[in-house]
Amino acid sequence: MAYYLNEINEAIRSDPKGFVEECDAAYTKKVENAAKKIAEHQAQSHIILLSGPSGSGKTTTALKVEEQLEKLGIETHTVSMDNYFNTIDPETAPRNRQGEIDFESPFCLDVNLLNRHFAMLDRGETIHVPKYEFARQMRSNILSQPLRLDQKDMAIFEGIHALNDIIVGKNPKAFKLYIAARSSLRDEMGNIVFDHAWLRLCRRIVRDALFRGYDATSTLKLWDNVRRGEKLYISPYKESADLLFDSCLAFEFSLLKPIVVPLLEAVPQSERPGIVDDMLQGFRNITALEDTSIIPPTSLAREFIGGSTYDNH
Repeated sequence: MAYYLNEINEAIRSDPKGFVEECDAAYTKKVENAAKKIAEHQAQSHIILLSGPSGSGKTTTALKVEEQLEKLGIETHTVSMDNYFNTIDPETAPRNRQGEIDFESPFCLDVNLLNRHFAMLDRGETIHVPKYEFARQMRSNILSQPLRLDQKDMAIFEGIHALNDIIVGKNPKAFKLYIAARSSLRDEMGNIVFDHAWLRLCRRIVRDALFRGYDATSTLKLWDNVRRGEKLYISPYKESADLLFDSCLAFEFSLLKPIVVPLLEAVPQSERPGIVDDMLQGFRNITALEDTSIIPPTSLAREFIGGSTYDNH
């Protein structure tokens, strides 16, 4: 899918609040449709595998799908697969071509434990979900939480590697959901003005700045490795999904412009990759949405700019 520059600019100029509401309503409809399909699949498996690249809005979307499933009478539990990371052992950890530990690799996960837990949950048995302590780069079983699914319960396992063959291969009946910002912004001739991968990067730059205190330079330094991991470990498996979910909101290009442009312009020329100038050029053609107060706290966009209903999750 593609959005068109002239249509978005006109909507932002004429009725920004109405445009935001329209975009959020379309997103909500997609969440409802996803929940309906998942509910129909429940008889086959109680497990939902949710994957997508960085900056896709997986966390908020998973929570919204969970809410919708509960409206359908299905109690749902969301589990971050990050908690299944192995304790880092420099001797055995996967490494990239530079010899550094490859934190993007699915082999950082305890795949055997994950698969065992999926099977136990489908049988109605109790598992103990571990807790990964990123500060110490180790998994804690002391902080583990018990989880058991009743007949009408389901569990969403959310993580970038959820659709990888090493997981799906042993859980073929699980419902597979892939989430990504899949829509680019084009001009009236069909030329790309702003690529969908740039939108994800901008989401991440803004979120890192607001919630982690990182500057754009720090986020950009990690981006090539993130993209490498996506191309190796995430994108090849999206076609196996039962549902491809586009999390792009048309108003986001305008919303992010006044927030992210100053962050991009602050990147020193000596440390500025070409993608920065490409994004800045794209933003020049986009009408800015300056009033963030019109973005509802329940909007997916709030995951990246703050003030979300889901901030406490």
